[in-house]
Amino acid sequence: MNKSLFLSSRVAAIALTLFLASCGPTETPKTTPSEPPPRPAGSYHVYVTNERSGDLSIIDSVTNDVVATVPLGKRPRGIHASPDKQTIYVALSGSPIAGPGVDEKTLPPPDKSADGIGVFDIKTRKLLKTLSGGSDPEEFDLSKDGKLIFTSNEDTGEASVIDIAMGKVVETLKVGEEPEGVTTSPDGRFVYMTSEQDGEIFVIDTEAHKVITSFKVGNRPRSVGFFPDGKKAYVTRENDGAISILDTVKHAKAGEIKIGDPSPAGNIKPMKVILSSDATTAYVSTGRGKKIFMIDTATDKVTNSIEVGQRPWGMGLSPDGKLLYTANGPSNDVSVVDLSTNMVIKRINVGESPWGVLIVEP
Repeated sequence: MNKSLFLSSRVAAIALTLFLASCGPTETPKTTPSEPPPRPAGSYHVYVTNERSGDLSIIDSVTNDVVATVPLGKRPRGIHASPDKQTIYVALSGSPIAGPGVDEKTLPPPDKSADGIGVFDIKTRKLLKTLSGGSDPEEFDLSKDGKLIFTSNEDTGEASVIDIAMGKVVETLKVGEEPEGVTTSPDGRFVYMTSEQDGEIFVIDTEAHKVITSFKVGNRPRSVGFFPDGKKAYVTRENDGAISILDTVKHAKAGEIKIGDPSPAGNIKPMKVILSSDATTAYVSTGRGKKIFMIDTATDKVTNSIEVGQRPWGMGLSPDGKLLYTANGPSNDVSVVDLSTNMVIKRINVGESPWGVLIVEP
């Protein structure tokens, strides 16, 4: 190589090195954070009210684990979603916890400031406000258009009609003693409210805001499940170990299904009833009986039972109907039942005394 050419190349290389050094360290190109992966098709969340710890457990169906716990207030029990699935409503009560037959004079005074219907935003996972809900609201249901809430006020033997937009009770109706279950008919015309003490169902006209009739069904009715056509319903009878079959056109009892022995020997106490999406199967929780019973709705016969946990009460079905979730109060957990095998596949620890179960798809 020509000597002068070699020197020129050497000088050029040194100059390039000095220039690059003066530019400082090379910066790593910035990247925008990646979007979270989309949720699997068919996934959902399970919302569980915990009566003693006063909070809401949120379970993700992808893992069947609790992903959040949100404070709500005193004694959250009944839980339902708005028609658009953006809002959850929860019944809150400042009345002390007491079992059947307990003398209320021996209990601490109720905190009436804690009574109401909590409004929970699904997207932000925050309790936004509390609506007036009458005294000691326990259960409730919404009108078909989602504008009204009908609550059972257990300690006063009343039903409250709440206007959600106004945030207040617009009507108070006298019903039977210890009202409990509240269910709106599929066509939205009626609300059925059970009276535990009187053994009756009170029928409320949702348009007129009036009780139009009542009828006897048996001892300590708890929960009503309407069939999709609105012509038939089941109601659980805790102290009879049975289900009453209802003719909801005539507003009358039409028959019954024996579930099991309600005495201490059997402890089968029907509590909650829900129907599969196709209404071919009804599921009944039995409290101290520890079991879920299945009923063939075509024959009104019990077809199976599964032991799921301690005192199951609230229940929810996955959107595809493959899994059943039960709230087990004394053990502070939720059982996940695989309905293809009729086996409990997981127990999920939640808050204290889980009560209500609600399943919402995102």
